[in-house]
Order: sequence, then structure tokens, then C-alpha cells
Amino acid sequence: MGAKEYTDILYTKKDHIARITINRPEVLNAFTNNTLLQMIEALDDASKDETIGVVVMSGAGDRAFSAGGDVKWEQEGGLADTAMSEPADIHQAIRRCRKPVIAAVKGYAIGGGNHMVYFCDLTIAAENAIFGQNGPRVGSPAEGLTVAYLTRVIGAKRAREMWYLCRRYTAQQALEWGLVNAVVPLEKFDAEVDKWCQEILDRSPTCIRILKTSFDTEFDYMRGYRFGHFQSQLAPHYYQSAEPHEGTQAFLEKRQPDFRKFLSANPPAVAPSTEQSE
Repeated sequence: MGAKEYTDILYTKKDHIARITINRPEVLNAFTNNTLLQMIEALDDASKDETIGVVVMSGAGDRAFSAGGDVKWEQEGGLADTAMSEPADIHQAIRRCRKPVIAAVKGYAIGGGNHMVYFCDLTIAAENAIFGQNGPRVGSPAEGLTVAYLTRVIGAKRAREMWYLCRRYTAQQALEWGLVNAVVPLEKFDAEVDKWCQEILDRSPTCIRILKTSFDTEFDYMRGYRFGHFQSQLAPHYYQSAEPHEGTQAFLEKRQPDFRKFLSANPPAVAPSTEQSE
């Protein structure tokens, strides 16, 4: 059972299991919009393939599942470009996939990488796994469903803590919070992931499909409304301001960002890079 070749991911299908691996280990499997589009295409393919019973998402190597959005790509205007068009919605693709999606996490699952983990149906973590959010730390906002869904996984108080404080959490803490289903030593990791896959494959595929749809439909029905694009409503010119530039520049310069200067009646309005180019 073959699969299409991609530039940013590895996609294989064998023995009723589809495996999607972010293949950018040189940047801790950080992604660009192109990476996400390739993942979405692979997820849709696995969803439609009647020979596939389960999907495994992972990152290449042992250091990271994904460190989130590629900061250099974001600094070059990647987020602004996606904000002006239709961004790749990997989270809805995971929910839309008719097969259970298992996040197989080794190393860092930070920011957008952590989003993917908590949107997956199940999560297996190696002992070296580290989880957390990064948005307010680097001035890269997320909104709507992407944020709110975490409350269904770990509860409102812990979700707010994870998002507001941008702390890092060990695999064991994630297990205690309900963010992951199991934690295993690195040397036993692949065998554990395969064990969970085989148990799913031993179950009725139609029943599993109905169950997955039922879980996700419950989330939508409980809210009774569509999530809006809050960034475009609350801060429509955010990516043209100095604030996101401060976050990405501080990250690249390995310093603490100074976001307090934006707590002002007259905060810096234009990113330094924009001023220099005019």
C-alpha cells in the first residue's frame, strides 16, 4: 500500500495503518503553512481510504513532535499571508478524518505542535515528551476552536493556565492532566504505539467511525454556535503592528521579549522592519 511523496512530511500506508510524520527535524519539526497543507491532504487521503483503520501522527527523530510554527517563516510574513487568505486548518482536518488519529509524541510538542496533540483522538507520549503553549510568549495569537477545544481535554482552569502562562509540562504531568493516554520509555515507544493501533484495528471500523463522529458532534452541539475569527475582529491590524515582531525578534535573538511596552495608551504602532523599509 503506497502513498504520495511530499516535501515536508513522510506519509506511508501499510497494514491498515496510515503514518504521517512531520519531516523537518532540523527545526524541531516546526511547520509552515505548506507543511500543514500536506498534512491535511494526507489526512483526507487516509480518511477516504477504506483499507485504513487508524492514523498515527508523529515528528521525525526523538527531539520533537513539533515545536509549532516555524519562527523564521512567521518573521518573513507567513502568518500575515495566511491571515489574508484561508489558513490551513489542521485541527479541523484531524476532527474531520473518519479514522482515529493517534499523536505519537517524542520530545517537544509546543505551540501549534501541542494544538495537534490535543486535537488527536489519543496520545501516546515518550518519557522525554514536553508539552506547552507559546503564543503569548512570542506574540503569536490563536483563537476560537483552537483554544477552546483544550478545555474539553484538560478542563477550563488548566487550559487557561497552559495558555496564559506558557509553562512547560512533562509527560507525567500531561498524563495526570489527561492530555495524554499513556507514557512509556523511549525504547518501548514504537511498540506501545503499535499496540494501541492493533487494539483499534481489532474493533469494528464502522462502530469506531460512528463513535469518533459522536464525540466531535457533542462538542459542536454543546456550544451551539460557530467559532469566529477573533483576531480579525479584535485586532485586525495585529500582524502589521510592532507587537508580533517583538515576539519573533526576541526569540531569534534569544532574549526575553518586552511586551510591557504595549501596555500603553500609545503603544508602538508599526513594526521596526516596516519602518526601515519605508
